[in-house]
Amino acid sequence: MVKVSCPKCPAKKVYLLSNGKRKCSRCKYEFTPHRLPLYLTKDEWREIIRWFLLEQSSQNISLRTGLERKRVLRALTIIRTTLVKDVPEIFSGTVEVDETYLGGQWKNKRKSVREQGTKRGRGTKKQPVFGILCRNGSVWAEVVDDVSAETLQPLITRKVLSGSTVCSDTWKAYTGIASRGYVHRLVDHGDKQYSDGKGNHINGLEGFWGYLKRKLVSKGGIRQVKMPLYLGEYVWRYNHRKENDNVKLRRIIKLLEHEV
Repeated sequence: MVKVSCPKCPAKKVYLLSNGKRKCSRCKYEFTPHRLPLYLTKDEWREIIRWFLLEQSSQNISLRTGLERKRVLRALTIIRTTLVKDVPEIFSGTVEVDETYLGGQWKNKRKSVREQGTKRGRGTKKQPVFGILCRNGSVWAEVVDDVSAETLQPLITRKVLSGSTVCSDTWKAYTGIASRGYVHRLVDHGDKQYSDGKGNHINGLEGFWGYLKRKLVSKGGIRQVKMPLYLGEYVWRYNHRKENDNVKLRRIIKLLEHEV
């Protein structure tokens, strides 16, 4: 037995196997401790992550690290895939819920995309995204097919603890939240009401949407298939915005070790 924790479950009791791997005594998962993906060294991963945190392009990271660009692209995809999973599991207290739409102007999209597009949610053909923000500053967001009650309300019941206060605008998809065990507070944006003076508002989530859209615009356009990864990246960056880059780097390294 060695003092290495299992990356898949909370168990701390693992066994050393003859092939050098470890085996968890609880879930029986076999793993190599401290190994990182793509067979890059820890120093190489540190360099990639350091430039990633500074939001450098894959081409710039390749030039600065001396690694092949294709390898850097794969590393960045692995990082983003890992960050998507590092989000709060459940929210409680007072939370804000809202939806937004991502994507450039419809007239600027390729003809093939325009021809196969369908209207979503509130009459737009852009990609809908739903988000939840806790008043402690943590946020969660996910790409959704539409913004109907059938889509959004199950996400709320899955991510928000029953009994919490849910603040939303007056979009019809939120009607009936109170019957699911929540205290529901409404803000009527149609009447230019952004807060009722009693703390009922969705200004925090609106602020995150603004942050997200500015970041995506700076990328010069994101392919729709990649949208969940970039959304997960900026959710993670927002949630850890108060930490310095060294703390973030160590956290990402630890997450990557658990992915192997």
